[in-house]
Amino acid sequence: LAPQAGILAQYVKDLSFENPNAPASLQMQGQPKIEINVNVNARAGGQDMYEVELKIDAAARAPDNSLAFQVELLYAGLFRLTGAPQEAVEPFLVVEAPRILFPFARRVIADAVRDGGFPPLMLEPIDFGGLYLQQLEARGQGQQPVGNA
Repeated sequence: LAPQAGILAQYVKDLSFENPNAPASLQMQGQPKIEINVNVNARAGGQDMYEVELKIDAAARAPDNSLAFQVELLYAGLFRLTGAPQEAVEPFLVVEAPRILFPFARRVIADAVRDGGFPPLMLEPIDFGGLYLQQLEARGQGQQPVGNA
């Protein structure tokens, strides 16, 4: 039986937008400093189902370091994965599934920021494969005995 993956649902679990210094923040001069953090979390549901969460936090600071806006999104998808070998499950859940969810999460963030009175925040595509490889490397370094060639 060939491995099959399907998306059953995708949804916003949590969305928060803060514009604490409005209206002054809307008249900001100069380019804001944008900080973005992205995390992926996956958990098994049962019957070959998995929930994958994409958590994106973004904050923009004015040149004087005051907070212009902060947006936090927890966007999730429910995936069914059947017939996949065990070693393929984790890479699917932390690389492929977030890659599928990301464009939708990106639009939610852009809309929330625009609706808050700012130009839409268009997140750059994320290399989930590269992030996964970095995590694997970090895990491997923590488990390697020191001094082995």
